[in-house]
Amino acid sequence: MDGRFAPSPTGELHVGNLRTALLAWLFARAAGSRFVVRVEDLDTVVSKPEHEAAQLRDLAALGLDWDGPVARQSARHELYDDAIAQLDALDLVYPCYCTRREIQVAASAPQGPLPEGAYPGTCRQLGAATRRQREREGRRPALRLRAGEPMVTVVDRQLGPFTAVVDDVVLRRNDGTPAYNLAVVVDDAAQGIIEVVRGDDLLSSSPRQAHLGQLLGFPSFAYAHVPLVLAPDGTRLAKRHGSVTLADRAAHGETARQVRSWLARSLGLAGPGESPTMAELVAGFGPERLPRDAWTLRESEVTGV
Repeated sequence: MDGRFAPSPTGELHVGNLRTALLAWLFARAAGSRFVVRVEDLDTVVSKPEHEAAQLRDLAALGLDWDGPVARQSARHELYDDAIAQLDALDLVYPCYCTRREIQVAASAPQGPLPEGAYPGTCRQLGAATRRQREREGRRPALRLRAGEPMVTVVDRQLGPFTAVVDDVVLRRNDGTPAYNLAVVVDDAAQGIIEVVRGDDLLSSSPRQAHLGQLLGFPSFAYAHVPLVLAPDGTRLAKRHGSVTLADRAAHGETARQVRSWLARSLGLAGPGESPTMAELVAGFGPERLPRDAWTLRESEVTGV
């Protein structure tokens, strides 16, 4: 099943990112499929070429290869515009003038079947006069999907069925930037991705993306959400937690291959003291062997080797 890894170039990859990248690569290569890398650099304020270069170096150092050139979202705006135009032709797009504060307040109120934090459709039925008034106030609209609050189920290879009500997701932000949920669906379809392997913190976005893909006439994606890496304090791992990047580990005398072996052991793909090659990891890989729970690093693992 063709797979991908799609980092945002906002800093160095940490071992949690690298563990997910390794899994995405193994899912694809063990199935004899293509593997691509896509740089999700739509946020031009925080995305930097030097971060992209460092991330690609780290992936290669870990032993991951990819097929074809690296794709960049910043060069694919035409695809996103076409998708929004297609949805608009179906009368499924409307302008939203809500401020971030207004959205937070509205999302915190009881919303019937919608999940907590979902957008409740405040601007969905605004008339032309109200829209003109919002624009006179200087409000630039985002564009949202008129979803209709469908109940959508995705069946995850690792976690089983997951069902959620789809809210009116943003398609284009009010600064003109295509939104993540739209861009990732368009890109995966355009690149022929069949199976999306990523961290399980993104499971909740899958019904939205599956629904968008269906509306756009794309083939269905398979999903495999994998456990995250947690810091010793139980929070999601971040670079502030210590020696968690390849550069950090190298400063303690650890090679990229040693990091890869450490990650493989955390996934049950290698035993104590083993240092399998990439070919050996592919040959021994099976999704059924993977843990279902997050991997929590010990204090010694983030303070030194």
